[in-house]
Amino acid sequence: MAYSMSDLKKYLNIELDGIPYKIVDYHHVKPGKGAAFVRTKLKNLIDGRVIEKTFHAGDKADEPNLERRKYQYSYNEGDLYYFMDNETYEMIPIDLKVFEESKGFLLEGMNVDVLFHNGKVIGVELPLTVELEVVETQPVSNRDRSGACRKPAKVETGAVVTVPCHIVEGDKIKVDTRTGDYLEKVK
Repeated sequence: MAYSMSDLKKYLNIELDGIPYKIVDYHHVKPGKGAAFVRTKLKNLIDGRVIEKTFHAGDKADEPNLERRKYQYSYNEGDLYYFMDNETYEMIPIDLKVFEESKGFLLEGMNVDVLFHNGKVIGVELPLTVELEVVETQPVSNRDRSGACRKPAKVETGAVVTVPCHIVEGDKIKVDTRTGDYLEKVK
């Protein structure tokens, strides 16, 4: 299947010149004169580099030959993270470089999608949201608890998330794994 300019959106995987990319930023531009176009930032799923590309009406991008398989995170040894295939129970090691930006939200036993491109592992996709416990954050006085007040909080995986000031140690929070943004307190 080929994607046209109107099909493009953030987080969509596309293929250009045999290389799979993920759209990480997307802007539809309608200038006063001339035809509309889409300005994108594309992340190369193989080597992680980010490029900019503009799509005009009539431009096409292919659907990449990606295979998703369900795996469960087991453990890590240094920069190698081991995942178990949920169907065959086979363990595969995946280098941290493949999914470094989302590692801070990976919990032991979490089910993930491992992306393969032509048989080679090129990515690990976590669930869109994850619930994590806050293990360290600074207390805030009652005067500073306005709705706009934000502070850093360390969660159980070691990642640091910016949270509202009413969040305290021991609270569970929901976090967007793509952006690292705080979404809500879990009740």
